[in-house]
Amino acid sequence: MQAVAGFWLLVYLLLLGTENAEAQLLKPRRIVMYGTVVDNDTIPKVMLKEVKIVAPANLLSPEEIRKNKKLIRNIKIVLPYAKLAKNKLLDLNNRMLTMSKSERKKFMKAAEMEIEKEYAAQLKNLTISQGHLLIKLVDRETGSSSYTLVQELRGSFRAFFYQTFAKLFGYDLKAEFDPVNNKKDNLIDRVVRSIEQGKI
Repeated sequence: MQAVAGFWLLVYLLLLGTENAEAQLLKPRRIVMYGTVVDNDTIPKVMLKEVKIVAPANLLSPEEIRKNKKLIRNIKIVLPYAKLAKNKLLDLNNRMLTMSKSERKKFMKAAEMEIEKEYAAQLKNLTISQGHLLIKLVDRETGSSSYTLVQELRGSFRAFFYQTFAKLFGYDLKAEFDPVNNKKDNLIDRVVRSIEQGKI
């Protein structure tokens, strides 16, 4: 008997929900929006999201794969670190949203020590060309040069110090990734796209 009563209660609630939904559909809705009057005609203004139009992915040809085996191998080695940098940066930024300036400074110092402890040994084994690629790929993944990232997270003095130290080994932390105007960056971008799409 209890099950039957429960069944009818459920049916009643469903019908009640349907009636409310129908009533809401029949109710005239009022939408307020910005507009412009042109020749006594009101034209609504709507803000649309930005849409990027890009050419279809120009992946590597078999000939290019054969010619660039070393570059492909190096990118496969450093790309995971660049992706990790992007994820760490997003995580750090999210965690620091509610922190005061002094809390952020302590947090970043601790995060830097943790990252150094976890990845320094692996990164020390990179070759010079892999290091150059990593700097480019960090910019590609995060949208900011390594110098800018250090400057934002640890301050201008630390960024200047790291840049000076990097220059001793032939690196430039200010190097930006520009696949449109730089042929080598364009090739790197195409290699990364080919890797991401599982073509190489």
